[in-house]
Parts: sequence; C-alpha cells; structure tokens
Amino acid sequence: MKHIFRLIRWQNLLFCALVVWLMEKMVAVPLLDKALYGEQLPWWILYLLMLAVVMTAAGGYAINDYFDVKIDTINRPESLIVTRELSKQQAMLVHQIMTGIGVAAGLAVSWLTRSWSLLLVFIFVPGLLWFYSSSYKRQFITGNLIVSLMTALVPLTVAMANAAYMRHQYGELMQYTDIIREIYLWTGGFALFAFLCNFIREVTKDLQDQTGDRELECHTMPILLGETWTKVILTVLILLTAGCLSYTVFAVLPFEHHWHSMTVRYLVFGMLVPFACELYLLWSAKISTDYRFAQGLMKFIMLTGVLFSIVIRVLL
Repeated sequence: MKHIFRLIRWQNLLFCALVVWLMEKMVAVPLLDKALYGEQLPWWILYLLMLAVVMTAAGGYAINDYFDVKIDTINRPESLIVTRELSKQQAMLVHQIMTGIGVAAGLAVSWLTRSWSLLLVFIFVPGLLWFYSSSYKRQFITGNLIVSLMTALVPLTVAMANAAYMRHQYGELMQYTDIIREIYLWTGGFALFAFLCNFIREVTKDLQDQTGDRELECHTMPILLGETWTKVILTVLILLTAGCLSYTVFAVLPFEHHWHSMTVRYLVFGMLVPFACELYLLWSAKISTDYRFAQGLMKFIMLTGVLFSIVIRVLL
C-alpha cells in the first residue's frame, strides 16, 4: 500500500485538496458574505469536488510513472517505483481506478451544479494527462504548458462550481450582481500564480533531468536552448511572478493594508525572499542535486502563495 501512496504522490494530492478548500473557504465564501449571499456551495458538493480533483491528479501521477520507467531508471533510480516496487500492470490498474473515481466524482459535481465547464474539465483533463505522459512532456514547452494549465485549473474549479450553482439557484437575478466576476477574478489570480510557479518548477525539473532526457531524445528547453538561456528565461518568469504579486498587494488591495501590515510582511518574507533564494540556487546550480533543491523551493513558494488566501480572508 505504501508503494501506491508513493506512486500517486500523496503529498501533492493533499496540496490539491488544500487549494480547493482554501479557494472556497478563504476566497469565495468571504466574497459571498460581503455581497450578503452567504455560503452557497453545499459542503457535500465541495468535498465531492475535492475528491474529483484529487483522484484525477492521482491517476495522472500513476500514468506518468508508467510511461517514465526508462527515463526514471537513468535520472532517479533510487526513487523508481514502477517495475521495482509495482509492476507496470499494477500501475496501470491504479491509474484506471483513480481516474475512474475522479471522472465519476467530477461528472457528479457537474450535474449537481449544472456546470458545463466542469463537465468539459473532467472529461478532457484525464485524456490530456495521458497524452502528456506518453508524448507531450518530451516536446519543447508543450508538456510544460499543459501540466501548468492543468495546475491552474485547480483553483478555477471552485469558481466554476460556485458560478454554475448560483446561476442555477438564482437564474436571471445574477445579471444584476458582480459577485461571480469577483470570484473568478480572485481565484483567477491564484490560478495565474499557480501556472507561473508550476511552469518554473517544470522547467527546473527539466534542468535536473537532462541526462535521461538526452538519452531518450526528448526535446525539452534545456536540451534545445542550453542551460544558460533556460536560466535566463526562468529568471524573467520569476521576476514577472514577483512583479505580479507586488502589483496585487500595492495596486489591488486597499491602501490601508499596504505599509507596516501583515500583507507586506507576508509578501516580502513569504514570497519575494524565497524567489531571491530561488534565483541564487538556479544560477549557482552545477549538478542534478542542485536543481533538486531549486525545484523543492518552488514547491514551498507555491504553498506560501496559496496560503496567502488566508491573508485575503482577513482583508475581505
């Protein structure tokens, strides 16, 4: 059983569940309370949505390791699961079961909320995960973009569910309020942050995995452009992400929350300082292990970015 938990990356699954819960309880609900609607999405639909997201991601991790046996044998033989701890048939079975549960839960949420958007998400994402793992991840930028877009969809599913449920409940009355737009705006901000951070992490992972990728003739950014240009691109993306965060704090949030507040302290010490450390690790990296540290730090930055929703909850 422990090998299955390692295969499906249980820590990442907990993070996915946390993102959905925080987007609902720390972003959507405060906005709804402020607009005098109160919490709209029933608790069972929220947890069904969390199950759909988590199981779909679990199936994606399983099929990723299924297709990556040769590369992982070269890049990280010490953490190889498929063929060492589990057979390829067992990994495929895990993928099928997890994906089946995810799709079923996703379709149930789509029906309960009357959301065509969620229906399309939970139909097409499992297919994209399959093709990403089998071929797209070995292509130039394509794989990085796809997995980053799917990461960005996680917070957006909360906005989709709330918007569809409220339109079904209130009908034409929703055209006289901006609450749905506000929910999409805030969750969209977190989605953009997740997209940029995950793209940076994925390309950093490509830097770490160059040996195996070259052996199997993958066309990743470091292989086609070289390490230096890849680091330049990552630097631009890191500065862009830091700039977007700073703009949000100083241009979007109310002025009274700017200086000498927990917002600024959280921005500086929770995200800007770690981003500076990420740049240092990136440019000082020489071997695969160095890039592993840089990739791990990006996970921490993603976590602190998502937890910023708690600060937003206080401000709203």
